[in-house]
Amino acid sequence: MLVTETLSEGLKRGYTVVVPAADIEGRRTKRLTELGKTLRLPGFRPGKVPMPVVKMRFGDAVKAEVLEESVNDATRQVLTDRGLRAAMQPRVDVVAAEEAKDLEFKVELELLPDVTPPDFGGIELTRMKTVPTAEVIDKTLADLAERNKDFVEADPPRPAASGDRVTVDFVGKIEGTPFPGGTGTDLDVEIGGAGFIPGFAEQIEGISGGEERTINVTFPEQYGAKDLAGKAATFDVTAKKVKGPVVPAVDDKFGEKLGFENLEKLREAITAQIQREYDQLARLRLKRGLLDALAGTVSFPVPEGMVQAEFDQIWQRIEASRKAGEIDEDDKDKDEETLKSDYRAIAERRVRLGLLLAEIGKVNGIAVTPDEMTRAMRAEASRYPGQEAQVMEFFRKNPQAAEGLRAPIFEEKVVDFVLELAKVTDTEVTAEELARDPEEKPKAADAAPAEAAPATGEA
Repeated sequence: MLVTETLSEGLKRGYTVVVPAADIEGRRTKRLTELGKTLRLPGFRPGKVPMPVVKMRFGDAVKAEVLEESVNDATRQVLTDRGLRAAMQPRVDVVAAEEAKDLEFKVELELLPDVTPPDFGGIELTRMKTVPTAEVIDKTLADLAERNKDFVEADPPRPAASGDRVTVDFVGKIEGTPFPGGTGTDLDVEIGGAGFIPGFAEQIEGISGGEERTINVTFPEQYGAKDLAGKAATFDVTAKKVKGPVVPAVDDKFGEKLGFENLEKLREAITAQIQREYDQLARLRLKRGLLDALAGTVSFPVPEGMVQAEFDQIWQRIEASRKAGEIDEDDKDKDEETLKSDYRAIAERRVRLGLLLAEIGKVNGIAVTPDEMTRAMRAEASRYPGQEAQVMEFFRKNPQAAEGLRAPIFEEKVVDFVLELAKVTDTEVTAEELARDPEEKPKAADAAPAEAAPATGEA
C-alpha cells in the first residue's frame, strides 16, 4: 500500500492511498471461493458450483463489497500507522477502482487536538447554600390547598363569578343548525378557566341556576376539528348549578387527604422536596461556574467539523424558535450574521469543553459503569408506563441511543472529580439570590448583604 500525504494544516490531514490490484484481486478471489463452498444453485451439488458461474452471479456484488472493505481497512491502517486520532469519520473519495487496476482513493480528516488539563487546585468556586424558610413552606402548603379545593353548590344561590364552576347543558349551532359534537350535558365550566372555546366561559359569567343564554363564539383557526376551525357558532346554554370554590383548611385532615400521617409529615415531605430543588439549582450554578473557569484556563484548537456539527444543531433550534415566535429576548434585535457569529462561538466553546472533559475522564480513568447505565435506562423507561420492557429492549438493540444516556452521566462524574480538587467555598444565600440569573444585577434593597455570585451560566 502506497500512502502520500497531501495535506497537513493545523488539525487537518489529507492522504492519497493506493492499494495494489493484486491485493484487491486476492481478496475478491478469496471471497468468491468462500461463497462457492456454501452456495446452493439448481443443477449443482452444494459447494460444487464452478467458479465462472459464481463470478457471473455474484462477481459485481463481491467486487463492491471488497472495494468497500479495502478502503475501510486501508484508512484504518493509515490512522494506526501514524498514530492519528480522528475527530470525526474521515471523508473518503475513490479516484480509481477499475477492474485489474490499482485502487486509488483520497482520505481527508481532522485530528483530535492534544489537550492538557489545567491545575484543578487553582480553580476557586463558590457553592450557594439555601434552606427552605417557614414562609416558603407555608406558601407552598397554601398553594397546595388551593389546587385541592372543592366546589360546592352556592348557598344561598347566586350568579356565577370568576373562579366559580357552572354545571351546564348546551347545544352548539352553526348557521342555526346543530353540529356533531356540539352538544353537552352536565358539564362543568370554570369561569376564568381554560379548556373551552375562547369566549365561552367569559359569556356565562353572571349566569344563575336555571337561567338560559345564547352566546356567540368563533372557533380558533387551529381548532382540532378542521370542519369547525375558524367558524362562527352559537351555543344555547342552560345553567343548572353554580358551585363556588372551598379551599380546605391546612391541618392534619388535609395531610391525611394527601396520603400523609398528619400535617407535620406533609410539611416534612414538602421541606425535603424544596430542599432537593434548591440543591439541584445550587449544583447547576456551581457546575456552570466550574465550566466557566475551565473554559478560561485552556486554549487549544478544535476540529472545525465538530464545531460545524454542533453549530448546525444549535442553529436548527434557533430557527425553529424564530418560526414559533419564541426567540430569546437578547437575540431579537440582532441581525442573522451577528446571531450566527454568537452561536458559532457558543458551539466552539461547547466542543472545547467537551474535549477537555473527555480528556480529564480518560487521564483519570473515569468511566460509566454497567450498573449506572442500567439505572439510567430504567429511569428513562419509567417515563413510559406500560412500555418499560420495550424501552429497555430498544436500548439494548440500539447502542447509539444508549450512548445518549451515557454522555451526561460521564460528564457529571468528571465534574464531581474536578470539584473534589478545586477550592470550593460554601456561602449562605436566600432563595431569591440562588434563583437569580448570575448576570443579573442585584436590586439595591438586597445588594449589600449578599455576597456576589460568580458569573456562570453555560449557554
